[in-house]
Amino acid sequence: MSLIRVIAILGILFLSPSALRADETATKEECVVKCYEAAATVTSQGQDEAVRLLNDPNGPFVWKDSYVFLMDINGKMLAHPMQPELTKYDHVLLLTDPTGKALFVHFVNIARTSGSGWVDYMWPKPGKTTPTKKTTFIYRVPDTNLFVGAGVYVAGMIY
Repeated sequence: MSLIRVIAILGILFLSPSALRADETATKEECVVKCYEAAATVTSQGQDEAVRLLNDPNGPFVWKDSYVFLMDINGKMLAHPMQPELTKYDHVLLLTDPTGKALFVHFVNIARTSGSGWVDYMWPKPGKTTPTKKTTFIYRVPDTNLFVGAGVYVAGMIY
């Protein structure tokens, strides 16, 4: 067995799944699919079970460098696996990104009007504190006052 092969096998054995995921970048298509899956979970398993699954940072709705969150159309954050403290507010509508954009107001407006769409804003990557440009897909769960969102971090200017 060659030295390179041994090093490759050891590298695979000692890297944790989360370490492997952190280097990967989610796609916009994955965000749409994960939002549809999360909405189907709300519909089929109920809000409480969906909240439990969506709040799990090691759960099925956290992948690569992205995740799905759940809100209601009144601006209440119900589940957020990376910043669970957001669920403690009555609503998050007054929170803004570093440019002053009320991102959650935009989320709610899309959920209320068209039912789905994209919002650009600044938000820190999981495990980071410095905001990065991000675009998030919002999808209203059919026949409910709930919506889900998932986004990707983008390079370049978005404003």
